[in-house]
Amino acid sequence: MPQLDAKGRHAVAFTLNGRPAAVEVETRTLLTDALRHGLGATGTHVGCEHGVCGACTVSIDGVPARACLTLAVGIEGCAIRTVEGLAPEPGRLGSLQAAFRRHHALQCGFCTAGILVSLDAYLALRPSPSRREITEVVGGHLCRCTGYAPIIEAALEAAAELRGEGPALAPSENAHA
Repeated sequence: MPQLDAKGRHAVAFTLNGRPAAVEVETRTLLTDALRHGLGATGTHVGCEHGVCGACTVSIDGVPARACLTLAVGIEGCAIRTVEGLAPEPGRLGSLQAAFRRHHALQCGFCTAGILVSLDAYLALRPSPSRREITEVVGGHLCRCTGYAPIIEAALEAAAELRGEGPALAPSENAHA
C-alpha cells in the first residue's frame, strides 16, 4: 500500500491508458473519484455507486471492474484502461466504438463507456464470441435507452472486424471522436 504523506493522503502511481499516472488520494477515495476529479478522466461515469449499473466499469490489469467499488489506493502499480484509452489515437475511433456509431448503439451515452470497456476486455479474451456470450456481457450493464439489440449487433460486428472478417472502415467513419 502506498505511503501516507503529512496530510494523510496516499500517492498512488499506476498506468492510465498506457501512460504513467499518479494521484494523491485519501484512503477512502474511490477510483471513480480519483479518475474524474484527480486526473480529469471524465469518461468513467458514476451511476448507482453500488456496482450494479456498470457505468463506471474500467479495466484493471485487463479485467473489467466497477470503479465505484474500487478504492484508489488499491490500484498502485496497476494498468488502468478507461473508455478514453479505447481509441487508437486522438480523433480516431476504435473498432468497437465505430461499430457502436454505425449501429446507433448509444443514445444518451451514459452507460456506453462502461459497456465499451467490458466488451473490449471480453473481445480480447474471446475474439469469436457468440450472440449469447455478448448478451451475457452486456447484461451486466443497465441501459435505459437502446434496448440492447444495437449494442449486441455492434459488438458482434466489431468482433468480426477485429478478426479480419468485417468490412474495412472508410477514413471518414473514423474522423470524429
